[in-house]
Amino acid sequence: MTARAHQFAEDFLVVDVQTGPPVATAARSAVHVEALTEVAVTGAAEPREPIAPRLEPVLDPVHEVYEALVLGTRDYVTKNGFSDVLVGLSGGIDSSLVAAVAVDALGPDHVVGVLMPSRFSSGHSVSDADALAANLGIRTFTIPIEPAHAAFLEMLAEPFAGLEPGLAEENLQARIRGTILMTISNKFGWMVLTTGNKSETATGYSTLYGDMAGGYAVIKDVPKMLVYALSRDRNLRAGRELIPESAITKPPSAELRPDQLDSDSLPDYAELDPIIEGYVELDRSIADLVDEGHDPAIVRRVARLVDLNEYKRRQAAPGVRVSPKAFGKDRRLPITNRWSG
Repeated sequence: MTARAHQFAEDFLVVDVQTGPPVATAARSAVHVEALTEVAVTGAAEPREPIAPRLEPVLDPVHEVYEALVLGTRDYVTKNGFSDVLVGLSGGIDSSLVAAVAVDALGPDHVVGVLMPSRFSSGHSVSDADALAANLGIRTFTIPIEPAHAAFLEMLAEPFAGLEPGLAEENLQARIRGTILMTISNKFGWMVLTTGNKSETATGYSTLYGDMAGGYAVIKDVPKMLVYALSRDRNLRAGRELIPESAITKPPSAELRPDQLDSDSLPDYAELDPIIEGYVELDRSIADLVDEGHDPAIVRRVARLVDLNEYKRRQAAPGVRVSPKAFGKDRRLPITNRWSG
C-alpha cells in the first residue's frame, strides 16, 4: 500500500509514484512491440522533492458501515434536492439509529422526529423517543394516532363484524402512521426516511404503505445484530448515551398489540441473521445451511419467508448497500413462481 485517502469522506490525494523501466510480460514478449520515441517536453516544471505519500488509517468494520450510511444518506437526500428529513420515532433501536445517521449526515436542524403513540404504545417508547430527540438536538412532533385508529375501526365495523381482531387491525396502525408521515412530507417538502432493517426486509416483517412508506431506506441492508453494534459504536464514539441504552437493551417490539414482541413472529435475531446472510448473500441452499448446523425447521421457515416477500421488497424505498449482496438490484428474483410458496 503506497497511499490511502479518507474513507467515505471528500478528500484530495496527490501521490508521486516512482516508476522504473517497463517489464516485459510473457504476453508482450510474444508479439512485436514498436520502440517508443522519446519526446522532448517544453515548459516542464522545475524539479522538486517528491510529495510524501499519505496513508490514512482504515476504519474498523462497524464504524466503516456507519460512515457509509451517513455518506449514502447525505448524497441521496441533498442530490435529490431535499434539505430536511422526517423520521418516525418509536423509541426503538431502528428508528433511533436512523435518526442518529440522519443528524450526522445533514445536521440536527434538518432532521424532524415524529412520535405517533397508539393505545398499545408503552410509556418507555415515548420517553425513549423524547430522550433520543433531546440527545440529538432535533425537533419533534407528537401526533397520537388513537383518534384516527378509532375512526377506522368504526368505519370497518360492519365488514369486520363477527371476526376476531388480527393482522389487518395491527397493520392498520402502521398505515395510519405512514399516512401521517407522508402527509407532513407533502406539506413541507421533507423526505421521509424509513426505518426497516435487513432482517425485517428479508422476512417481510414490515407493512406495505405503512412503515415501508418513505423516500429512502437508510438501514435496509443492515441486519438487526449489526444495528445493535452500530448503535453501541456511535454511543462509544460520542462518549455518552446518544442513543438511549434502554432503546438498545429492551426486547424489540412493533407494539401493534398488547405485549407484542418481535420474537413472537421471528426467530431470535442472533439465530435469524446468519441464516439470512447464508441464504441471501452467500447463495447457500437450505441443505447447505442445515449442514452448517442451523435448525432445519427454522431454515425452511426463514427461506420460505424470504421467497414469499419478494413482492414487498419490489415496492420498498431504495437504500445504500453495505453488504456483499443487497435486496434489489443485487438480488433479483421473480415475484411469482411455482418453486416456492
